[in-house]
Amino acid sequence: MSFIPFLDAGESVRIDDLTIENGTERIALYGRLEIRRDRIGLQDIQALKAQIDAIARELEGSAHLPDRARVAREDSVIPNPFADRNCA
Repeated sequence: MSFIPFLDAGESVRIDDLTIENGTERIALYGRLEIRRDRIGLQDIQALKAQIDAIARELEGSAHLPDRARVAREDSVIPNPFADRNCA
């Protein structure tokens, strides 16, 4: 269930309805995870903790972390290929 943090292999891990998506510059968490007071809740929180601990170890082991990473993608406008055509 674990992956190497920040190794972009298109990997993602699901814990219930929570997805942890790996990337080279960021790791995204999205979805929903309900931790209930039962065995499944315990297993889910342990799995989440293992992933968070692995991410923290990777960041702690990085020698040169910037104060804030730059945004990986920039929004750009793609020209409309149909703008110059007369479609009437």
